[in-house]
Amino acid sequence: MAKSTSDAGSVRWAVARIREMITVMELLPGQQIRQEDMASRLSVSRAPVREALGILQSEGVLDYQRNVGYSVKRLTVQDLEQAYLMRRVLEREVISALPELTAEQLDELEDINVRIKQAGDDADVLTIQRLNNDFHFYIFRTSGLDLIVDELRRIWSLTEAYRSVYLYEAEARERIVHEHASIVDALRRGDRAAVVELSDQHRSQVPSRLAAVFPGERRPPARVAEEG
Repeated sequence: MAKSTSDAGSVRWAVARIREMITVMELLPGQQIRQEDMASRLSVSRAPVREALGILQSEGVLDYQRNVGYSVKRLTVQDLEQAYLMRRVLEREVISALPELTAEQLDELEDINVRIKQAGDDADVLTIQRLNNDFHFYIFRTSGLDLIVDELRRIWSLTEAYRSVYLYEAEARERIVHEHASIVDALRRGDRAAVVELSDQHRSQVPSRLAAVFPGERRPPARVAEEG
């Protein structure tokens, strides 16, 4: 039987809230998520939470083990290196296929970057993460390579819990805005080679930052949720 609009809305809201908790590190990699506790935390019934967890598991954001339940996906450093290698390969293809962007499209990218700066000034990591995704996928979608872009979306989701680590540093937030501006300038010139190079430099910040955060470790530490 089809879900009611309110039920579907509750599921979407639960997905968004759990994703936010992961982004701002309220839920950490490896942390177990109990349906009853999460339903209480979100003030909803268990049904939308159960569906939301299933959706996030299908996207690779969560893991599921029978008789154990759901937990935030925990990646090794090797996993992250592979994810960023896949991003590099696919994003280069997408950027190479970009058409010449219109003045209106370029203005929209600049507007997104202005909002990222404003969020950065407020140290609003959640908004920065969302707008950063908007910035890059606005560019990717203009390529017309929808299947590849959908795969990129999946890969980005896999690393959601890790990509926000460097956003807590003011210097990193300023660097993001500066690098986005350089990418827009290259797009305005129609210089795809420069966009590829700038994007490679921009993307490389996260793996190198994680190596600094977890020196000598091949797996980030996890935290188990407290019993509710």
